[in-house]
Amino acid sequence: MKRVLVWLLAAAGAAVSVIPFYWMIVAATHDGDDLFAAPPPFLPGDELMANLARLEETIHFSRVMATSVWTAVVYTVLSALVSAMCGYGLAKYRFRGRGALLGVVLATMMIPFQVLLVPLFQMMASIGWVDSYQAIIVPFLANSFGIFLMRQAFLDFPDELLESGRLDGAGDLRIFYRIVLPCVRPQLGALVIFTFMGQWNAFIWPLLMLNSEERFTVPVALNHLIGLSHVDYAGLMLGAFLATLPLALVFLLFQRQFVSGLLGGALKG
Repeated sequence: MKRVLVWLLAAAGAAVSVIPFYWMIVAATHDGDDLFAAPPPFLPGDELMANLARLEETIHFSRVMATSVWTAVVYTVLSALVSAMCGYGLAKYRFRGRGALLGVVLATMMIPFQVLLVPLFQMMASIGWVDSYQAIIVPFLANSFGIFLMRQAFLDFPDELLESGRLDGAGDLRIFYRIVLPCVRPQLGALVIFTFMGQWNAFIWPLLMLNSEERFTVPVALNHLIGLSHVDYAGLMLGAFLATLPLALVFLLFQRQFVSGLLGGALKG
């Protein structure tokens, strides 16, 4: 009976999670006026291609998707590399002020992002980076959460392997890339998923920084479908559905590392 109850609760939770996505898919295949009919449609319609053509004509969605993929991939790769290098330095190097530096990194996690908007915008404007890709990539490369996550992963790495690499004549960079990084792939995979999702879904900062339509990311472009007198709900649903596909792909590619990275600390010892 306990097993049956667990399965029923799991099925109910799965249904609650899937229903919004199913409604998003159904709404993406109907005309916007049909969504407010009584009763609303529960099966997919035949307006998918019309909605897709209108979405492409309105906000050039294919270009927006390409821009978002490019910025998210570049940011994820650079941020993961910076986080791994910083976490490795804080975990394996002994230097004065290491504890204070770690405290500063952790303290930045408690600062609300809204507090940083004005000074960051002034900084970007002073160096001429407004309406540029580097403005939405560079300021957040040093991710405090990523640094802390990778530091915790490197703390469990045995120092004997590092000494063996140095005795064989390997430099610090070679040891880091050839010995250390392959051993923390689960934590690095989890970081890649979190980082990609954060950059892909970022809205406030790109909305402030980007002025040219050819540089819009997906959340900013979809926001332009919401007008003062008209909202293209079908286009919004279709755009949101298409925007979830890269996230699902990244999760499928790194799901094994993601689960291993989350359970690594719980299974230790």
